Amino acid sequence: MKERPILFKGPLVRAILAGQKTVTRRVVKPQFQTAPVDVVDGVPSWDSPTNYAGEVQMNTQHGEPCPYGKPGDRLWVRETWARVGNCDPGYLTFAATYPGCLTPELENIPAANEIRWKPSIHMFRRDSRILLEITDVRVERLQDISRAGIRAEGLQCPPELASDDVSPNYRDWYPAAWRELWESTGGDWEANPWVWVVEFKRVTPP
Repeated sequence: MKERPILFKGPLVRAILAGQKTVTRRVVKPQFQTAPVDVVDGVPSWDSPTNYAGEVQMNTQHGEPCPYGKPGDRLWVRETWARVGNCDPGYLTFAATYPGCLTPELENIPAANEIRWKPSIHMFRRDSRILLEITDVRVERLQDISRAGIRAEGLQCPPELASDDVSPNYRDWYPAAWRELWESTGGDWEANPWVWVVEFKRVTPP
């Protein structure tokens, strides 16, 4: 089992903590030139035709393994953080759930906009509060996601639109919300890239 860091923005951190987000999609680099047929232990493979002695034979090709790991590996979440208070080194706090992540006994809690937040990339392993265990890894096109897959990404349709499962507003909300989320991370929707689909569950940090 290996552990690797992974970055999440505030809204996605909150979705993980709420148990609403159980999967993440990340762009495959470099992109596949043909459709992978299987992913075993985080390694994609596909059949490629080869001309051998005048005969076309299918050979199995292997791509680069998933950089996030394979089932059983763990991911520790990096998120925007800071230390507050007059003591040294200060109380560890997280922007995604501030000030609720602090103990109620603390006094003179600064406003969120008064804190010098540190980027998630600078979080140390010892300060991470979220540990995820990978349960499945596969690849698919970005736009091939199902409605259930969008829900598992942490996106929940507003109650006023979720009265039934067939109305146009309900059906259209999910793909539109998924596109908005993807583009908010700087992703290229129109390219419809191959993505790693990494499913996970929360586990208790040691």
